Amino acid sequence: QVQLQESGPGLVKPSQTLSLTCTVSGGSITTNYYAWSWIRQPPGKGLEWMGVIAYDGSTYYSPSLKSRTSISRDTSKNQFSLQLSSVTPEDTAVYYCARVWGDRYGSNWSRMDYWGKGTLVTVSS
Repeated sequence: QVQLQESGPGLVKPSQTLSLTCTVSGGSITTNYYAWSWIRQPPGKGLEWMGVIAYDGSTYYSPSLKSRTSISRDTSKNQFSLQLSSVTPEDTAVYYCARVWGDRYGSNWSRMDYWGKGTLVTVSS
């Protein structure tokens, strides 16, 4: 059974960088055919796909967030991470990590089969 767990600070100040890590168990992030996405949901709004890191380390980002987003991985720990720079209160959201099967570009909602429980990040001074 694959499990994903988000971790990181729950409060970030405006203009700073939001950093989150997703720890994966029950499966390797380097296994062919899978990619690993970050998604967020602001309060009262829908889900927004942010970006993905594929099994081979390739990354792809939402055009609207590309200039501020970076996704990396630590294969020795079976973790992948999100950094979002220059945050504003509009970046307040529940952040999720998810596994995507058969889609290295990572934005196909129907192929996101395992999700973390999500972590709330509030941007406030």
